[in-house]
Amino acid sequence: MTAIPALAGRPVGQIGILVRDLDAAMEHYVSALGLRPWRCWTYGPDTVPDLGYRGERGEYVMRIALCGADPQLELIEPLRGPSIYHEWLEEHGEGLHHIAVYVDSLEGGLAEMAAAGHSPVQHGRGYGARGDGGFAYFDLRPALATYLELIEVPAERVPPEQTYPA
Repeated sequence: MTAIPALAGRPVGQIGILVRDLDAAMEHYVSALGLRPWRCWTYGPDTVPDLGYRGERGEYVMRIALCGADPQLELIEPLRGPSIYHEWLEEHGEGLHHIAVYVDSLEGGLAEMAAAGHSPVQHGRGYGARGDGGFAYFDLRPALATYLELIEVPAERVPPEQTYPA
């Protein structure tokens, strides 16, 4: 595997876990590990203007819940596909799906990944309150046994739909 400058020295900022039932998973993480609060959003064509999946326009929808930092935990419940989330659940079931690093610019991170020979398999842009923010997934399972996500955090998030526990 060619070294990837976009990753050099960057800590893991997020751990992504796929679940079939987001509400049950949040309850489990609160009761078993005391992790709280969880902030939840639904992402799809109505909330993320630029979605892509395997080189085509994406129509996938997912609910996510975020908790903590350094690294942040993300629970993802896929609602509509196709998506890499649906593929993973079919092949592996629930569990670890990706690790993520934060980048200042998604475009810059995409360029660095392309220079290292990697193309995104899924992406989304524009989920922030000001139309900024983006993410892109790369299939690095042969090297990392998981997907890699690059995240450009928006300057301002839209308010969460739900906080658990309330």
